[in-house]
Amino acid sequence: MRIDLASAPGNPERPNEDWASAAIPASGGGVLVALDGVTPPSGDDGCVHGVPWFAARLGGRLTELSGSRRDMPLRRILAEAIRGVAEAHGGGCDLSHVRTPQATVVMVRWDAACVEHLVLSDSVLLLQAPEGEVTAVLDDRLDRVPREVLRSVAATDALRNAEGGFFTAAADPAVAERAVTGRTPRERVRAVAALTDGASRWTDTFGEGDWAECVALLRKEGAEGLIGRVRAIESDPTRAVPRGKRHDDASAVYAEL
Repeated sequence: MRIDLASAPGNPERPNEDWASAAIPASGGGVLVALDGVTPPSGDDGCVHGVPWFAARLGGRLTELSGSRRDMPLRRILAEAIRGVAEAHGGGCDLSHVRTPQATVVMVRWDAACVEHLVLSDSVLLLQAPEGEVTAVLDDRLDRVPREVLRSVAATDALRNAEGGFFTAAADPAVAERAVTGRTPRERVRAVAALTDGASRWTDTFGEGDWAECVALLRKEGAEGLIGRVRAIESDPTRAVPRGKRHDDASAVYAEL
């Protein structure tokens, strides 16, 4: 088994709001977790802790539960982790605020029998079959929202964790039921990769290669190599700024099973 991961802030003067982790439990198999903390617009978000605090606690809890509670499905693990972090906020935070700290989620867990996955919001999971075919598991609800709508803070807030909009892990455990989940027989998966959107833009924004070529790059150059290539493209003054950000926090976790 080979596991490789890397994470880099979009701005070295700001905290990295991503979380990436991997675990090999004593019981066997493995776990990957990747979160992309949602940077709120300037102004009040009702929380005294901030997004990096939230991503670290949620990511740590997801990693621990995924490895230690094989009896719990991933949706239940996500719900329990969100509930635990909500309690950790204490009484000084308004968790009903629409911009309370939140994050996208990718989780992968495998054993000798199967590979389980969960995706919530716009981070990406890649599953590579033994023959080399790569399947991208996506939650595309945010992509369905017109870009002109997302330019409005008020319009985006109205769609955040709401019917007809998009969903992220925040303070309500019920959002776990909105996640995209699935199971694949273990013998049908050769490698997996979890990418936050700062890393997946090599394919889905810049079009430097398809998902199979992205996995091939991860295999050859590792997670740090993929992020380095993204940063090189972003720094090219002739390339358009993607989604209003030239650089974004970028994380990648790659495992050959």
